[in-house]
Amino acid sequence: MTAIQICALIALITLAGLLVWAGYFMGHSDGMSAGMKESDDALRAESAKTIRELRASLDFIRADHAHLAQFSKRLQQALALGEPERQTLLDIADKLRIAAETFAAFRTGKKLERETRALRDQALAIAALLEPADQENAA
Repeated sequence: MTAIQICALIALITLAGLLVWAGYFMGHSDGMSAGMKESDDALRAESAKTIRELRASLDFIRADHAHLAQFSKRLQQALALGEPERQTLLDIADKLRIAAETFAAFRTGKKLERETRALRDQALAIAALLEPADQENAA
């Protein structure tokens, strides 16, 4: 081998080495950018899934809140018994007392008398429950 051939061989080996190194470096860069892009896509997909789950949870909570608000409103309306209702219960209790005394006059009306007195006692108990609520509302 001549000196020129040896120099050419060294130059070819050096160029081949540089070519391999450049290919490796470019492949490494492309792989890194592809990996970063894939990682970003995976994070976006995971974030989108989390956002969908949170929105579904929020919709469920909103619906539940609306249902509870309606239920609370109905309860407040049902519990908004005041003095007119209390007076009505007291009137009912008075009428039941009169009915019980009327049934007591009959021999066959003992069961009706007991039932009427029990209903009267229940009406008085409910009226008594309404009285403190009115005092609390006034305060």
